[in-house]
Amino acid sequence: MKNQRGFTLIELAIVLVIIGLLLGGVLKGQELINSAKVKNLASDFKNVQIFMYGYQDKYRALPGDDPVAVTHLGTGTGQAAATTAGNGFIDGAWNAPTDTAESCYFWEHVRRAGLATGAFPVLCATSTSATIPRNAEGGRLGIQSIAGTPAFTKIANMSGAFVICSDAIQGKLAKQVDVTLDDGDTAAGSVRVALSTTDGVVATTAVVDSSQYTVCMSY
Repeated sequence: MKNQRGFTLIELAIVLVIIGLLLGGVLKGQELINSAKVKNLASDFKNVQIFMYGYQDKYRALPGDDPVAVTHLGTGTGQAAATTAGNGFIDGAWNAPTDTAESCYFWEHVRRAGLATGAFPVLCATSTSATIPRNAEGGRLGIQSIAGTPAFTKIANMSGAFVICSDAIQGKLAKQVDVTLDDGDTAAGSVRVALSTTDGVVATTAVVDSSQYTVCMSY
């Protein structure tokens, strides 16, 4: 009978070390990817405010609510209806499924003004439209007035004049965004988190890492 030679303890140890290094590299790489996503998601909330203030400074009107947007930005520009234009509110839900909502015109105006990148005209009526602003997770990004028409209902009891929402964010990232921008409490403060499938209720229980949430920030 021929002698059968197995792995020595040293060889097994080397294999285990290599496996450990590979796993460590994969986990570290995933951690870096998640960190980059959180920074990107957090930047969205800051940038939307910059877009709004930049437009106000340049045209003395709210983007989306500008009653003379055509004069400011040119023929073909979306303009709010006469009954709501210039009333100081960005009417329409942050994720309004209509091209003529002021919350959709918001993106049209800031892009045409050169404040934000992206194609126009902005078409919000089709959920798969390539012109709808999206976050790093592919979810929808939007803004509306809290007391506008309709009033903000995604998360109850948020205070402030405007609210920015970013959808379809994994729970583990949503928690990190809250820590980055606010107090780390997903049910309180200016940044709050709710399940993407539920309106009116914040995530008062533990946010599940693998579930999808909508993160909203008021200001």
